[in-house]
Amino acid sequence: MNKKHHLICLSLILLLTLTRCENTSKSASTGSASSGVALPDANNFKENINGKAITLYTLKNKNGAEAAITNYGGRLVSLLVPDRKQKLTDVVLGYDSLKSYRKKGESYFGAIIGRYGNRIAKGKFVLDGKPYQLQINDRTNTLHGGFDGFFAQVWDARKTDGQTLKLSYLSKDNEAGYPGNLTVKVTYKLTDNNELLISYSAVTDKTTIVNLTNHAYFNLNGAGNETITDHLLTIEADSYTPVDQTLIPTGKIEKVSGTPFDFTRPTLIGARINDKNVQLGYGKGYDHNFVLRAGSGLRKVATVSSPKTGIAMEVLTEEPGIQFYSGNFLTGTTHDGKGKAAYGHRSAFCLETQHFPDSPNQPSFPSTVLKPGKEYKTVTVYKFSVLK
Repeated sequence: MNKKHHLICLSLILLLTLTRCENTSKSASTGSASSGVALPDANNFKENINGKAITLYTLKNKNGAEAAITNYGGRLVSLLVPDRKQKLTDVVLGYDSLKSYRKKGESYFGAIIGRYGNRIAKGKFVLDGKPYQLQINDRTNTLHGGFDGFFAQVWDARKTDGQTLKLSYLSKDNEAGYPGNLTVKVTYKLTDNNELLISYSAVTDKTTIVNLTNHAYFNLNGAGNETITDHLLTIEADSYTPVDQTLIPTGKIEKVSGTPFDFTRPTLIGARINDKNVQLGYGKGYDHNFVLRAGSGLRKVATVSSPKTGIAMEVLTEEPGIQFYSGNFLTGTTHDGKGKAAYGHRSAFCLETQHFPDSPNQPSFPSTVLKPGKEYKTVTVYKFSVLK
């Protein structure tokens, strides 16, 4: 190499080094998250079901956080948020293709749940003196709306901007056994404060029952990580509703103080999950409704954090209850999760904001009855930050 070529090479190396330093400096100054994971391929969700097109929609905020949502079941497929190193982490369990969401026995990953979230005893209730029988899909009970619940329906979808997706669905009279034509609207919004805001509304032409929620499975260590028992959890609830062997509330409301259900202070999810406790035995861990402290409007009701990633999540809601489920029925027997992950026992948790399970058969519980001329409205927010 002659002297001229040597000088040219040195100049190119210096230019590349300066450019790299400048880009690193820009990234550090803006605090934007770097990509550690990718969203599923949208092509794996393209399909027509009963003449309706399925699509995977992507939302993104100015901080680089991203959400992927399909209009099949209104499901939250992925949620990418920054960890303490500003690396994006997918914190919700799901699948890489639509096919897996449609398999028999699927666990409601990320779905909008309705008409009635949680369980109704023997699938029966009475409204205005008339008895109704729902589909039985959970031993002797109805769970999450029955076989034809909202999780298995194709929603009409409209992306109004880069951070907002609006979904709507008409649940016809007697669908899955529920009375009335129910028009439902759900909006997902990914805010610039790293909040996933979910707004629900519904109207009916006949007296019916409604209890909507989202069934996202979270792991703040990252989807596919083996456990959530190392997460710290706080729930703003002094009481919970104990259940029978089929996980139907007994009708009692009991204090959490002195029990494994006391999360009024930050407590490891795994600290008491294996205690010899009848209620934990029934659910094989936590699968219970917590009676949230009274408050008006949107308020913080739970906080979870991961010491591994530093990711913290606050849950805000207008609902009177929250179902804490510790992923006890996940088995990890198949590698069909995102990136061929096996979702094992207690590898995710759910915090489903809701009215209480079996409320139509429990007069002392908050009512879930919706009448014509009235509107069901509620908002839940999952807000993400990083531990200091």
